[in-house]
Amino acid sequence: MTENFTDRRDRMVDHLVEQGRIERASTAAALRAVPRHEFVPEERRRHAYDDRPLPIGEDQTISAPHMVGIMLDLLALDPGDRVLEIGTGCGYHAAATAEVVGTENVYSVEYHESLAERARARLTALGYGDISIRVGDGHAGWPAHAPYDAAYLTCAARAIPERVLDQVRDDGGRLLGPIGSRWQTLVLLRKRSDGSIDREDHGGVRFVPMRGGE
Repeated sequence: MTENFTDRRDRMVDHLVEQGRIERASTAAALRAVPRHEFVPEERRRHAYDDRPLPIGEDQTISAPHMVGIMLDLLALDPGDRVLEIGTGCGYHAAATAEVVGTENVYSVEYHESLAERARARLTALGYGDISIRVGDGHAGWPAHAPYDAAYLTCAARAIPERVLDQVRDDGGRLLGPIGSRWQTLVLLRKRSDGSIDREDHGGVRFVPMRGGE
């Protein structure tokens, strides 16, 4: 069964590359390395390498592989970059990010304690134990480890979370996430050293809503 999962994972990534949905070699390598089937409920494992989101409990989902790949591509991460993730969920996206930047450089905030505990145990068992996870409101980010080279949201914020943006470094730091209500736009912000911010919109998406807030 493990070999079957590996073959299916490789075919999934091959398909995403052929479609042009992911372009960076580091992104393809990350998606090939992370065993997505280990991050979904056992009864959903037969669908682990379908390119679609799947429920993981607490009304949350694991993102479709193409979306994780697109976000990794857009952030253009390098080894050693310090990255803040808002919304740990099952831990899959954090593991993929860690494949690029290193496990010790990923900091993730999860609103639901139950999901955080399961993700922490799962990541440790799979060799990603140096990923840092805390339970809290993602709108506040994780200032203790700022500044970050990049931050991303795995859940939809109604507006740009300013405190998260503040924790991204000024000279080229990036913030990526779905912004909006029922339907969102995938927005990439890049901070410049002169204090200005460049914005790029990358199409319509639909994510579960970000919890917490003021």
